[in-house]
Amino acid sequence: MTSFRYEAVDAAGRRKKGVVSAETQRRARREIQGKGLTPLSIKSVSERDKGEGAKRTPNPPQKDIISATRQLATLIDASTTVEEALSAVAAQMRGEALAEMLLSIRARIIEGWKLSDALGEYPKSFSPLYRGIVSAGEASGNLGPVLLRLADMQEKNRSMAMKALSALIYPAVVFIVAVLVIVALMNFVVPQIVGQFARADEDLPLITDIVIGTSNFIRDWGWLLLLVLVGSGIAFWQMRRRPVSRMKMDRMILSLPLIGGLARELDAARFARTLATLFSSGAPLLDSLRSAKRTVTNSWISDRLETTLTGVREGASLSTAIRRAEVFPPMMASMIAAGERSGRLPDLLERTAAQMEGSFETAVNVTLRLLEPLVIVILGGIVLLIVLAIMLPILQINTMAL
Repeated sequence: MTSFRYEAVDAAGRRKKGVVSAETQRRARREIQGKGLTPLSIKSVSERDKGEGAKRTPNPPQKDIISATRQLATLIDASTTVEEALSAVAAQMRGEALAEMLLSIRARIIEGWKLSDALGEYPKSFSPLYRGIVSAGEASGNLGPVLLRLADMQEKNRSMAMKALSALIYPAVVFIVAVLVIVALMNFVVPQIVGQFARADEDLPLITDIVIGTSNFIRDWGWLLLLVLVGSGIAFWQMRRRPVSRMKMDRMILSLPLIGGLARELDAARFARTLATLFSSGAPLLDSLRSAKRTVTNSWISDRLETTLTGVREGASLSTAIRRAEVFPPMMASMIAAGERSGRLPDLLERTAAQMEGSFETAVNVTLRLLEPLVIVILGGIVLLIVLAIMLPILQINTMAL
């Protein structure tokens, strides 16, 4: 059977869109008419994809892909065929883009493609890692459980990334707001109030002179300061694009307090969970290590993991090779060693990932609790200096008058 996407109108003249499965276009038309609709256009999903000038399907959100993967896993594990599962999930998806994508993949499978190959038609939505795990599941004959593990891994990785992002966004937003408030005070409030004292022939307190000088600099040369900041940001971005410079920066990041720990725990959790998912899916250990290494975001850690690959290739145990890399916490190597001795390496890798994620969440909470009062104290101190710069001349004048 082929999937057909249609546009039709009901008895009230309202436009309807949907998908039907039928052997021919004529049967699809009859099925649409049986629903009380008048079809306006009927096209198979494969025709829409192959047609000249056809609009490319936009990339669906990651959360929708995770949800679709979990639903596919449930259906396939319940002995539903892959094409039937894709059709059912597409019918449940509210997003037009993902529904059309799944039906296109279904059409390829009906033509004789493997699921992992059909997913390759959309490389931006389904990464090589995603397709590699699906391929391992197909080869092992456990596609349902493998898809479920894949959905769990994606959900955990997305959750970790969101927590890392939230840990950076909050202090960044507070810092930006603080800078804007200070700039506004220095540009509009200080010149109006403190400038009255500057025009007088009175000796002003040192702090007032400093604030007035800073206010004048921001007002006269603020554009140059902004230009320097933008230029520095562009230069930093260009340096990050060079492998050597990026590796040096990433190594320096790992040595920073708090931030270095966050980066290390995040990559350790992502690496362990990906390795567990791949290895338990039936993929060879070396292939699993190569794929898991690609999920590491820190280039210094990724480079050091080449030592792990070399060690395993030469016959060393995974725990020994991980310990030689010296980039992940020692507990990780100990857990892997226990898994190798007991023959439960995937299970111990999952537990390692869970512990790394717990450590990461603890580090995020500690970092946020430290950054919040730190930013507030810094902002309060700057505002206090500005207030003192305004109040001290007033107190000085009142003292002279008395």
